[in-house]
Amino acid sequence: MNGIICVNKPADFTSFDVVAKLRGILRTRRIGHGGTLDPMATGVLPVFVGTATKACDIMPDNTKSYRAGFRLGETTDTQDVTGNVLSRSDKPVGEDELRAVIPQFIGDIMQLPPMYSAVQVNGQRLYDLARKGIEVEREARQINVSAIELICYDPSVREGVLDISCGKGTYIRTIINDIGERLGCGGAMTSLVRTSSGGFTLADCFTFEQIQQARDEDRLAELILPIERVFSGLPKLRLNEVQTRMYRNGVKLDLGRVHNIEQGVKDYAVYGSDGAFIGTALADFDGGILRVAKNLG
Repeated sequence: MNGIICVNKPADFTSFDVVAKLRGILRTRRIGHGGTLDPMATGVLPVFVGTATKACDIMPDNTKSYRAGFRLGETTDTQDVTGNVLSRSDKPVGEDELRAVIPQFIGDIMQLPPMYSAVQVNGQRLYDLARKGIEVEREARQINVSAIELICYDPSVREGVLDISCGKGTYIRTIINDIGERLGCGGAMTSLVRTSSGGFTLADCFTFEQIQQARDEDRLAELILPIERVFSGLPKLRLNEVQTRMYRNGVKLDLGRVHNIEQGVKDYAVYGSDGAFIGTALADFDGGILRVAKNLG
């Protein structure tokens, strides 16, 4: 069994909990997930099975989208409503004022990772330190937020919903916290649904119950997506029989002998002589060679 199962992650499960659950359902240990989700979050979690686990860290499309509920007027130690309240403010915030601030958080921006996160500092996870009451200095990191749309907002209770599209490493609860800080009243995330990840959407996802039922009915293959779907956005290279054998053994190929190389395009999805997807490659135009980036076959 090799490929991807997209799980609609339920609330109160960590991404690692999902992997553990699926190991039992699928009866295999070769499972990895494509992008951590907080326990309170639900939604799209691509899970890689079998040889597809080699691709967990090289997904070419790292874009994600979320629907996030928020409340202005309070801050918490986790930046969401599961944490301990640190401050409250009665400052009123109108919709126009909120809309005026939101564009400041779109584009390439710097974001300070929250203490309750999986980021490592000096070999320790920040959330492990946070649970001990320890706060350490963190360095802000550049992230990309391509869009933020205010779906609804009720100024009487200062609660609303945002749709956010962003790149890898973005903390949605931190965006909400920082918007609240910019407004001078604080803010906390009340809910989070990941609506897409790496090209997969909620329409691609299954619940644990659906996956369990498919296994019991011997039709798991219907739920498994081919790993090449992750790399469908890359230009394709079809190798001949000799090149296929060399690629599988990690041998660099003569760029001039590989068909369909596009000048200036470096990343490719590689298919063997039998048409099967076998990995990704990097074109080195200066050296005139095609290097193996990730061999999955």
